[in-house]
Amino acid sequence: MGGEVPEPRRLSRALSFGCGGVPDEALHLVMGYVDAPRDREAASLVCRRWHRIDALTRKHVTVAFCYAADPARLLARFPRLESLALKGRPRAAMYGLISDDWGAYAAPWVARLAAPLECLKALHLRRMTVTDDDVAALIRSRGHMLQELKLDKCSGFSTDALRLVARSCRSLRTLFLEECVITDEGGEWLHELAVNNSVLVTLNFYMTELKVVPADLELLAKNCKSLLSLKISECDLSDLIGFFEAANALQDFAGGSFNEVGELTKYEKVKFPPRVCFLGLTFMGKNEMPVIFPFSASLKKLDLQYTFLTTEDHCQLISKCPNLFVLEVRNVIGDRGLEVVGDTCKKLRRLRIERGDDDPGLQEEQGGVSQLGLTAVAVGCRDLEYIAAYVSDITNGALESIGTFCKNLYDFRLVLLDRQKQVTDLPLDNGVRALLRSCTKLRRFALYLRPGGLSDTGLDYIGQYSGNIQYMLLGNVGESDHGLIRFAIGCTNLRKLELRSCCFSEQALSLAVLHMPSLRYIWVQGYKASPAGLELLLMARRFWNIEFTPPSPEGLFRMTLEGEPCVDKQAQVLAYYSLAGQRQDCPDWVTPLHPAA
Repeated sequence: MGGEVPEPRRLSRALSFGCGGVPDEALHLVMGYVDAPRDREAASLVCRRWHRIDALTRKHVTVAFCYAADPARLLARFPRLESLALKGRPRAAMYGLISDDWGAYAAPWVARLAAPLECLKALHLRRMTVTDDDVAALIRSRGHMLQELKLDKCSGFSTDALRLVARSCRSLRTLFLEECVITDEGGEWLHELAVNNSVLVTLNFYMTELKVVPADLELLAKNCKSLLSLKISECDLSDLIGFFEAANALQDFAGGSFNEVGELTKYEKVKFPPRVCFLGLTFMGKNEMPVIFPFSASLKKLDLQYTFLTTEDHCQLISKCPNLFVLEVRNVIGDRGLEVVGDTCKKLRRLRIERGDDDPGLQEEQGGVSQLGLTAVAVGCRDLEYIAAYVSDITNGALESIGTFCKNLYDFRLVLLDRQKQVTDLPLDNGVRALLRSCTKLRRFALYLRPGGLSDTGLDYIGQYSGNIQYMLLGNVGESDHGLIRFAIGCTNLRKLELRSCCFSEQALSLAVLHMPSLRYIWVQGYKASPAGLELLLMARRFWNIEFTPPSPEGLFRMTLEGEPCVDKQAQVLAYYSLAGQRQDCPDWVTPLHPAA
């Protein structure tokens, strides 16, 4: 009373956003603790100052599709990058649906970025064409400081490039070549690596045709005391005894082989290093399983995809592995094997069940995987975060069980095989709804069924309950264009969509894209295509590239070795958001579409 009325307290816009009064040094430190790309993106939009500091402090960038960005713009935006990951050809290339000459060449990126990115220590290329010249250009500029080189499912280079890497990159800690197609010009690269490197932590040339010289691996283990992970191509396990004795720090081993199945006496002297807890062996049969038994209880990851084990063998081995976090098998494991998994592996986080032998006799003998096995796993392994499974039968109830018990799932993928004439419970509308409603942490979702597996109602449910999902693959789903539109209206956060073998029209696909505001990438194969794909222009918008691959005339009457129609019989569409404009290296059989045309 009687005094002056105090001014109302006001928080300035600058202070509320942290843009004023906070030194650059402090913001640099804070940004250093923000790693998630989406969080970084949000922070960079606060104000120009934050945008600048984000640019200067960003250490890693992943370019989800190599044609979505321009190397020069990336360099200008993030001049101090230490790590860069690039993804090339669509995922469908892994299944033979896209040929190697489609594009995704590493040359423009290496030429523009290798020298200017002075802080670059790690490069990861996935499904790209990499030549020896590309590797040489990278090594000339960054070889002295390169610590990590990952070429994942790449092609186009030879062991000459690997020999150059081995000679020049003395600080290399990770060399990853899994599933690469590499021309073998000699095995000296491995010897050079063993002689010149003393800091290697991870070496992976699993699922390649590269030759293994056991003496070189032994020398590598002696010189690289920090070697923790080794995954190799085929090499008889009995020839690796010296390597295992020298690799005392090894924790992760995959590859090798049992070239003489049934000859346990030959492998009795094989003793894995004491710290090994991640294991994947090839061509292992029942008689060789005792090699694993002494340390099976300490295993955290087990890969049995390339073994000769029966359902009963799986049951016996897995019952001795109670501490598994990751299990990768083929569907020969059967429902009985998955029941053992549910009873034994209470800590399991990741389960992958790949498609096994297509021999009908084997499948009848072993039984395959159905709703019974998946339900047993869901009930018994409640910490699961990832499930990918090929199944012969599935029900709504099994999907509901997964939703009820596996609340931590962030990635779920299901493929329904077409071996059985009848499936117990189709469509799977209610099961999919129950799973999506319960598993609120899901970020990736794949469902590849058979005709009739999911109705328009089920598609609508996916749209309604997939608000957090960013990647989705759907095959043989829906009944009409209306179902697709209802699905699209609900997918507000979906960034990447792949569709196969669908009944939708070209016009509906275009309208669906317009209903998904966050969509950055869509690939479709097998739909009601027009001759020239012109109705796809309905989805045209700023920065949106559309590429149409018409059916190949030669493929119309060709069949695969399995009696299936050739994949190039069906039209394909790839559309994606890009700041780099139309790509200039489209093969002749791909037609770029844009309104100006």
